[in-house]
This record gives sequence, C-alpha cells and structure tokens, in this order.
Amino acid sequence: MDRREEQESEIEALESIYPTEFSLLESDPYIFRIFVKSEGYEDGDRGLCVLLKFKIPPSYPDEVPEFEVLTNIYDNEDEEIDEVYETNLELNHITDLKDFLTTRSQENLGMAMVFTMVSETQEWLNSRYEKELREREEEERRRIQEAEEAEMNQFEGTKVNVQNFMEWKLKFDAEMAIKRRSILEKEKELIGNKLTGRELFTRDTTLNESDLKFLEEEEVTIDESLFADVDELDLNDDEEEDDDE
Repeated sequence: MDRREEQESEIEALESIYPTEFSLLESDPYIFRIFVKSEGYEDGDRGLCVLLKFKIPPSYPDEVPEFEVLTNIYDNEDEEIDEVYETNLELNHITDLKDFLTTRSQENLGMAMVFTMVSETQEWLNSRYEKELREREEEERRRIQEAEEAEMNQFEGTKVNVQNFMEWKLKFDAEMAIKRRSILEKEKELIGNKLTGRELFTRDTTLNESDLKFLEEEEVTIDESLFADVDELDLNDDEEEDDDE
C-alpha cells in the first residue's frame, strides 16, 4: 500500500470515528477539520472545545502533518460550514496546546498520527477542564467563607486592643470637646441677651409708671372697720416701760 492509499484509509477511519466532528475540505492534498471537545461539553456545563485543522503532506506519515488551532470557524470565509464550531480556549492555552501537539507529532513520526493527536487533544482538554472546575469550586468556597466571616463580624464587632482603643479615645475626646464648646457658646449667647432689672427699667420707662397708673385708674376703697379697735389696744405697758428706761 502506497502513501496515498494509507492516507485515504486514515481519512475514512477518521470520518467513521468522528461522524459529526469531521469535515473534509480538500482531497488533494487532504485538508480537513476536526472539532474536539472535553467531558461535560454537551451536558450543559459548557466544557472546553477546540477546532483543529490538518493538512496532510505527500510524504505523510514520514512527515508530520501541518496543523493549526482555529479560534472560530470564520478564520476561512471561503469554506462552506454546516455547523458553527469555535474554540473557547484562552490564547495562552492555545499556545500550550500547539506546543503539546508539536511534541506528540514528532514522537509519532513514521506512523499514522492524526487519530493519536486528536485523542491526546481530548485528554489535554479534559485535564484542563478538570483543573478549571477545581479552581471554580475553590473560588466558590472562598466566596462563601468570606461571606460567612463578614456576617459573623457584624455580630462580634471589632476586637479591642491598645491601638484601636487609643484611636477611638482620641476621636471621642475631640467630638466631646466640640460639643462642650458649642454648649458654652450657646450659654454665653443666652447670658448676653438676658437683661437685669435696672436695665429693664432703664430701657422701658413705662415700668416706672405702672403702679401710679394702677392707682389713678382704679378707685381704692379703705375698709375703716378694720381699724375700729385700734383705740382699745392696751398701749400703756409699752409706754411705762419706755418711761422706766
């Protein structure tokens, strides 16, 4: 079997193994794409995926195939695409994957290697995806722990030590000094506005005439009966005592 026949057999095998992921673009030389996805990709968990494009050289498998990682299907606008596939890896991870596949292709030189490269790409994606899941879980645990600690701190308050007590005392003393100053200023203002009796009479002369006006306006009657018994009072004793002295 010559190389062309070996290449044709490998292409048929790939089409059989990846019926929906494989897309043949050209036949001479063979150019095709394979969509590779990690575990969890079709379970609604949105795993990792990558779109690989291969070009088989005439001397393959004695020469490694050319390959590239397409970021999305629109990297080649001339191709007719039945489904939209795209790579959801970050750029630095795409670089890591390319280096990984380059090493694997060199290790399998002389053998049909596309299936091996695709299989190891899937394992690489699974490993990367499991690591991301662990990081997400760890981040979620950290977020929950921080939320719980923040809630507990609301009930526990701040622990007192010498430093934060002195900071609080300085702030408290400053606030109290401001309040005392404000009270004193208000008291001075009230005292300053309060007039003495002399000042009231001096400023308002009508106060001097108030009693006289009362006597003039009102007729004052005297009840003489209240003084009827005055003459009967015994005042001799007092007078005698005065004479003896």
